[in-house]
Amino acid sequence: MHIVIAPNAFKHSLSGMAVARAIKTGLEESGLQATYSLFPIADGGEGMMEILVNYWQGTYQTVWVQDPLGRPIEAMFGLVNQGKTAIIELAQASGLKHVTHTERNPLKASTYGTGQVIKAALAGGATQFLIGLGNSATVDGGTGLLQALGARFYDKNDQLMPVGAAPLAQLARVDLTDLDPQLISGNITVVCDVDNPLLGEYGAARVFGPQKGADAAMVEILEAGLAQLAAVTQLQLSKNIAALPHGGAAGGTAASLAAFLNAKLVAGTEYILKKTHFKELLQKAGLLITAEGGLDEQTLAGKGPYGVAKLAKNLKIPVIVLAGQIPAAIDLNRFTYFDAVFPIGTGPVTLAEALAQTTVNLNRTACQIGKLLQMSFRKQV
Repeated sequence: MHIVIAPNAFKHSLSGMAVARAIKTGLEESGLQATYSLFPIADGGEGMMEILVNYWQGTYQTVWVQDPLGRPIEAMFGLVNQGKTAIIELAQASGLKHVTHTERNPLKASTYGTGQVIKAALAGGATQFLIGLGNSATVDGGTGLLQALGARFYDKNDQLMPVGAAPLAQLARVDLTDLDPQLISGNITVVCDVDNPLLGEYGAARVFGPQKGADAAMVEILEAGLAQLAAVTQLQLSKNIAALPHGGAAGGTAASLAAFLNAKLVAGTEYILKKTHFKELLQKAGLLITAEGGLDEQTLAGKGPYGVAKLAKNLKIPVIVLAGQIPAAIDLNRFTYFDAVFPIGTGPVTLAEALAQTTVNLNRTACQIGKLLQMSFRKQV
């Protein structure tokens, strides 16, 4: 049997490749006779840059930028196609990983640092941009990113606005005069990890705000700010971004990139799998094993494991999923492309303990799966 192991990274714990290796080790320890292909996946969030730069045999550059709260950090971006195409992850500069749990505040957090990364890539000669959204600490509608690139946002008193989501409800107009023409000529593809719209019940503020530290009152402020951004965008550019599919990705950054920089928004998992020719690899498999740190409703909104599982089921290949966490209330019957789901945890533990035990838990669970597969084979014989 040939097994394709195609997991997402486990946030704050293991890279996608480290997860794949841990699963392979467990299967081998079970005594299962099989061959393996390790193919870590991403949906636009963390891991996308590494996967694509490695696949296209590119290089990396680093640059000093601002983190979500304005502190200096070093961020990395990739270059492929002789340096003409830049591969940028928003999470490198504006990711949730840069703020502690107590520091999380999406009213203050900004995507300014990601704009600085884009600016550095542009100055280095890049003419095409592939920007992955996901794992952000922000709900500023991408305004910080645009400010770093030269856009100016003015309030109702015609005063220049600072970065961050807090003042967005006072937005009156946007001055794009100083944006580099290369950035608005359709040379940007935005790889989105979710398909949520900018506004509403399933929008950036209401769905993702709480994950980034927003309480109920903050969520309403964030929603009002994004609504005002959408209204000004409609007034100035005659573009309706309120219900744009994928527009809510990275706290509304996708919507602004589409509106102000004429970027193309694409579904992350589908795009990455196509570019890396994953389907051709999968056709040789007898089993797909994927994995994700947390299996929840967002998995259904385009996350990596669901994307690879859908592709596998179209090829009539069985799918097993390992998950670090599965909410008790979730209805697993909704995950129609998953044949079997295995939580890797062993019991009540703290988050820190769970993260520290990820490799061991993946090994152990994969080993048991390997033993089950061997039992199945013996029965068939």
